[in-house]
Amino acid sequence: MRDAIASLDALEILDSRGNPTLKVFVELQDGIRASAAVPSGASAGSNEAVELRDGDPGRYGGKGVRRAIANVRHVIGPELIGYPASQQRELDNLLIEIDGTADKSLLGANAILGVSMAAARAAARARQQPLYEYLANTDAYRLPVPMMNVINGGAHADSSLDFQEFMLVPHGAPGFADAVRYGSEVFHALGALLKKLGHNASVGDEGGFAPRLRDNEEACELIVQAIQSAGFVPGEQVAIALDSAASSFRSNAGYELVKSNGGTKTSDELIDLYTVWSERYPVVSIEDGLGEDDWEGFCNLTARIGDQVQIVGDDIYTTNPKFIQQGAKDRTTNAALIKLNQIGTITETIDAIQSCRKANWQFIISHRSGDTEDTFIADFSVAMGGAQIKTGSVCRGERTAKYNRLLEVERELGAAARFESPFEHSSWAFHHR
Repeated sequence: MRDAIASLDALEILDSRGNPTLKVFVELQDGIRASAAVPSGASAGSNEAVELRDGDPGRYGGKGVRRAIANVRHVIGPELIGYPASQQRELDNLLIEIDGTADKSLLGANAILGVSMAAARAAARARQQPLYEYLANTDAYRLPVPMMNVINGGAHADSSLDFQEFMLVPHGAPGFADAVRYGSEVFHALGALLKKLGHNASVGDEGGFAPRLRDNEEACELIVQAIQSAGFVPGEQVAIALDSAASSFRSNAGYELVKSNGGTKTSDELIDLYTVWSERYPVVSIEDGLGEDDWEGFCNLTARIGDQVQIVGDDIYTTNPKFIQQGAKDRTTNAALIKLNQIGTITETIDAIQSCRKANWQFIISHRSGDTEDTFIADFSVAMGGAQIKTGSVCRGERTAKYNRLLEVERELGAAARFESPFEHSSWAFHHR
């Protein structure tokens, strides 16, 4: 069998924060080789699949991944030798069965995902197909609209901002290459503006600037100014998306905006803030606006502004089809973030996307704050027809690698490449008030 797995191995490498992660190598019986590197998140939902770390304080502060590597070599490897790499669902189910836990904590979600992705890459090469073509069930390929992190806060930066990400959404560009250009030009305009105002223009974990601003709202004000300075129309060509990561500042008292000295807010007060911002600024998407335990708050936020703004669940769903289905039933959000390493296999990730489609939701393919130069999610976003991708700012190699891969895909597809705004024909599009 040409695509049968002949060997599996793994290597401890570094992610973009200088922490260890693993890269898995697959070789097929016909000599084809492929690999995949696994990302890691800083702000993780409590229901995410569990990374396996060594816990040895003498190496990498306990964050080493030698145990996960040993599981690839000595547990997973013997079970998969001779197994067809192209049978993705069966292979992923076998990995889940070998692990035997609900959260993949025995073998480690990092070990399991690395094998899942590397096998898919090898199977694509065996068929002499680009990864996006191999993974897709359509030939109507859609390039995603990027959400570009340009101001970092929360757990991702040493800044004065409680909210984790302030992003550009160049949804009004005529194509993906122009969307990248729009984002880059606004990014540099923002950097120049920050320097002019005397702010530090250093960047955070995902490549966005990490200034010490007056408060969270000033970030929105400066982004609008930068969009205009770069020569674009706020909302119409370039809009704003937020990832509050509200679980990171959730407390028994409510939501404590400590970094910005914004005091403590109730769920309703935070919803009031988002409502005002959605009227004042070209905000088209809000991710994790409430804490993962605040389902009622999410429902209230969606009921309040969900007909105008995309309300995205990340920590509350953790790319789990079961939670997404419950969210659809309760009308908790109207979109979900999709992260491969939250659930742990390609197949389960596709099932989560299918749950979004059944709910008539948008979905956003996402990177992690601790990422690598691996471009798997770029191809994956095209294969899944996802209209949006989050992969960080337009600087730092682990972020730009994904954009550059998507530029290559757009070039390969030529006239067959579609680029359409998910906001253009809906009430989410910003209108000047």
